[in-house]
Amino acid sequence: MRPGARSATVTGIGVLTPFGADAAGFFDALCAGRSGLRTPPGGHPVAGILDAAGLAPDVDPARVLPPSEARRVDRFVVLAMAAADAALADAGIQVGRDVDPARTAVVLANAFGGLATFEAEVLARREQGRTAVTPYLLAAMLPNMATARIAIKHGVRGYSSTISTACASGGYAVAEALRLIREGLADVVVCGGAEAPLLPTAATTFLNSRALAGGWADPTEASRPFDRRRNGFVLGEGAGVLVVERVEHARARGRPGYAEVAGWGVATDAYHPTAPRKDGTGAADAMRLALADAGVGPEDVGYVNAHGTGTKLGDAAEARAIRAVFGDHAPAVSSIKGGTGHLLAAAGAVEAAATAMALREGVLPPTVNLDDPDPECELDHVRKSAREADAGVALSNSFAFGGHNISLVLKGTGGPSWT
Repeated sequence: MRPGARSATVTGIGVLTPFGADAAGFFDALCAGRSGLRTPPGGHPVAGILDAAGLAPDVDPARVLPPSEARRVDRFVVLAMAAADAALADAGIQVGRDVDPARTAVVLANAFGGLATFEAEVLARREQGRTAVTPYLLAAMLPNMATARIAIKHGVRGYSSTISTACASGGYAVAEALRLIREGLADVVVCGGAEAPLLPTAATTFLNSRALAGGWADPTEASRPFDRRRNGFVLGEGAGVLVVERVEHARARGRPGYAEVAGWGVATDAYHPTAPRKDGTGAADAMRLALADAGVGPEDVGYVNAHGTGTKLGDAAEARAIRAVFGDHAPAVSSIKGGTGHLLAAAGAVEAAATAMALREGVLPPTVNLDDPDPECELDHVRKSAREADAGVALSNSFAFGGHNISLVLKGTGGPSWT
């Protein structure tokens, strides 16, 4: 960490994933090596299109919004709001009571915006004409509406922003939270990501690009990061929101938090719209920059929560990057996408939450379905079962189409800044 820089800690977590809406249950399922993936049931928009998907739990919009507003938002907004409500409750924070509204920020990530709303309105216009299009379309589907709705509901009057760097977006949101706290612009930041892409057009374009796993009779076996038989990722939906708080502010409230957010690093491949650099240099650069920003060395890291989507090129490139950064010091590595699928813009935030919980609990979740590790992906994989370990320092990686690479450094709350 830079000399004199303010420290930040995760004091609240809210997640909606294929494992449900309970953060503790989510982490227990990861550590048990379970899969939350399933075949979409009849009547679901992607039934008959996808054999396997990561379906988040249904949330009644009236649970997170006034009844008059409940039908005017897209599903990704509802998921984000439910996760934010849970994270703030977990942190024990009421804006205006526990933190100054002007010193509170919201940074949410989203890649697709309100796809369900947009598709429905396109069909309505085509079938019924101009007057069938709702005047609330923009307020329902714009990517910034999760950020805006959370701010409105909780009375957040400080900095707010929406980040869209594809599948790295959630990690960028957490990094932005740390930046705001370091620069003295906020005491509390509600940050994370939400995505609801399980719709016919999105699912079909991923299928046609051959990015998705296929040929698996059992949907729970389809997502298999770093495994020799991997053949793509499983598309999922969900939300992950973290409350990141200035350490002194958290201490004054008696909240030590799950883990310290200690550093971040960003690098760009500048290589290809969808494929990563095969040697993983962009990912390696992001990890090195994150370590330097946090003031730690490779030898200090005990765990890497990998991006690990289950694609042939992506997993091999990330493994090369990890080996390049850590050399003979081999930290434990796992990817939770074997159990959750790929939650796109929500992935980085959900995985940062899992990393924070792993540091607090001293347990590293295994990579589901990593039965036969690919020799190209040689690492110290956590597989078959969870591993008890006081990792101390961990990295959480997120990479994306367009060559976006981000790595976050998290530290256990027993570190020097807590003594």
